[in-house]
Amino acid sequence: MRLFPRTASQRLAAATVATALALGAVAVPLANAGDLKNRHKHAEHQVSSAKQDLDESSSALVAATRKVAAAKALLADANAELADVRTRLAAAQVLDNQMQAKLVTAEQRLTDSRQQLTDGQAALELQRQHVTATVTSIYEQGDPQLLAFASMLNAETPADLTSRMQATDVIVGRETGAYDDLHAAEVLLQVRENEVESAKNDVADQRRAAAAHLDTMRALHEETRQAKAKVRDLVDSRKAAAKQAWAARRHDSQVLRQAKAKEHRIQQHILALARRAAQRAARRGAGAGYTGSSGGFLMRPVNGPVTSPFGWRIHPIYGYWGLHDGTDFGVSCGEGLWAAAGGTVVSEYYSSVYGNRLYLNVGTVNGKNVTVVYNHMSGYRSHTGDHVRRGEVVGYVGDTGWSTGCHLHFTVLVNGTAVDPMNWF
Repeated sequence: MRLFPRTASQRLAAATVATALALGAVAVPLANAGDLKNRHKHAEHQVSSAKQDLDESSSALVAATRKVAAAKALLADANAELADVRTRLAAAQVLDNQMQAKLVTAEQRLTDSRQQLTDGQAALELQRQHVTATVTSIYEQGDPQLLAFASMLNAETPADLTSRMQATDVIVGRETGAYDDLHAAEVLLQVRENEVESAKNDVADQRRAAAAHLDTMRALHEETRQAKAKVRDLVDSRKAAAKQAWAARRHDSQVLRQAKAKEHRIQQHILALARRAAQRAARRGAGAGYTGSSGGFLMRPVNGPVTSPFGWRIHPIYGYWGLHDGTDFGVSCGEGLWAAAGGTVVSEYYSSVYGNRLYLNVGTVNGKNVTVVYNHMSGYRSHTGDHVRRGEVVGYVGDTGWSTGCHLHFTVLVNGTAVDPMNWF
């Protein structure tokens, strides 16, 4: 049994209730048709005036939240860049210390080599003087070769000849040894000169490398300064975005409270109408509606997968923990929405939170009123007061209100309280 039979008087009553609800009124519908029409226009004007502001508020929060997320992401990247440049600067500093140590070592090597060269030059000069004195002393006694030949001619015995030859070898050996020592000193001096030249080149290379590395260090210090400034700017940007998001969220929280209040008033009116309908049915001796299992009483309103079930969850846009008072079905925009059961459309209106909404009262089940609600619709096929059959298209899937994409948010109200729709299919 349906709670709202399709009669002209009850259609008028339902339309009147919808108009009163749009105004946020809780009084009984007025009987005057002219006054009803004026109030309906006034309600439409109120909804139209509020629509832009409410949509803008919600969009502002979404935009501000995105700014916060973007600022966080950019700040994370900037911090990573700063950490990277600091790491490179630290490595460059270690290398700089190593290069400075190598330069000091090279310079010390040059100093030592120059000192050794000076010492070698002095030693060579002494060696030359010694050779000159030795050779001069030898030749002052005559040519060693001639003296040796004359000495051997004057030898009288073989023993005397041997003795004279040995003496000659000593003289010639002294001369040869003096020249050998001089040559060795000259070779050593050349080695020291080469060492000085090598040390000078090493010092020059180390200084050039140090100068080039100094440019690298300066560039890294400047990069670090810029990275720090970027991080500071992004921190300020994130604070500003967070402040803006917080202000928008406060505003949207107020809008949400107002939407919930209006929804509560609609539910109270539906219950009031249900009580009056039940009283009229009782006076006529009619039945008290459907009695039996609720499972299968409703058909699915769309042919699509469940994307978010009934229950407590984190809101997909605003992030607060609250009751998701219906089941979300993932369906393309424009798809038809079916009447979950035969009943009467008791309200249709736009909410900045829920988008285009439609309330379909499907009667009394086990002594309790059952109303189903379609949210985020793109448009209506049925309107307030219309009686629809089970499976009839009442509207179309949309993405209106606070929504993250095309879908149907389907709510089942039992005596005004949201219950899990999946228990009714």
